[in-house]
Amino acid sequence: MRRCAGTALVLLLTGCSTGPALENQGAVTAAPGDSHQLTIGSAGFTESDLLAQMYALLLNQAGYNTSLLTVANRELYEPALESGQIDVVPEYAATFADWLNAKTNGADAAPAGSPDLDATMTALLRLAAPHGLTVLDASRAVDRNAFAVSASYARQHDLKTLSELGASGLEVRLAAGDECVQRPYCEPGLKKTYGIDITGVDPKGVGTTQAKRAVQSGQDQMVLTTTTDATLTDFGLVLLTDDKHLRSRAGSEGVTKALGTLNDVLTTADLASMNQQVDSWRRLAKDVARTYLADKGLLT
Repeated sequence: MRRCAGTALVLLLTGCSTGPALENQGAVTAAPGDSHQLTIGSAGFTESDLLAQMYALLLNQAGYNTSLLTVANRELYEPALESGQIDVVPEYAATFADWLNAKTNGADAAPAGSPDLDATMTALLRLAAPHGLTVLDASRAVDRNAFAVSASYARQHDLKTLSELGASGLEVRLAAGDECVQRPYCEPGLKKTYGIDITGVDPKGVGTTQAKRAVQSGQDQMVLTTTTDATLTDFGLVLLTDDKHLRSRAGSEGVTKALGTLNDVLTTADLASMNQQVDSWRRLAKDVARTYLADKGLLT
């Protein structure tokens, strides 16, 4: 999860007795009594895949047997975490705090995430505990959702900010994940905060090649991506400034040790570079993850 400028990266571990406990960040070997079979979840977009691959490599080195499972969205993988079907998943602190808050206190609950990382993490820990989830310390890396349009569309309508898009009265079809229709920081937030006329959500995923191509071709007018997306210029896309701040800024000991060192070194620039290698250079996420960990001295 990220902090202030975005959402700090955090690792979620299941605390259920039906499955192995998990955590992130770590050192060397699995503690006695730990389950050595761990399932690591990925949300299926590049950054999530990279993080899941790095977790798997570090845990394998620490003596765990791991498998990776791609689960499309939070509505599916959070219950899987609670039930123990998934043991570890990378998440974004402010986003997940707000999601759990809405699940616990209703869709109209005041946001739990904020520009204050400490406050966000306190809220997240409080909200996660009743669900049997363990939250590891936030990473130094920061990322957040962002919205991009084609450069030609922005020039044609003189757009630099989301406020200007809302004021234009233009009808906008948004390329995003199918969960966007109910996420407060996606379609509902764009409508409420900016008055943007979202006519529909094209379920092509968050920042996927298909989503960006849909905007490039004019099939859709805007795409939901992330601030670490290094391929926007490849598709002729530009970010619109979130000028009203729609986005909040923001298990076992053996597993915790095994994954902890990653949070100590991973930076926003590192994430952006790795995303670019996968999305632009067409390298495999597993290879990029392995090279990064080796370069940082985390794999032997």
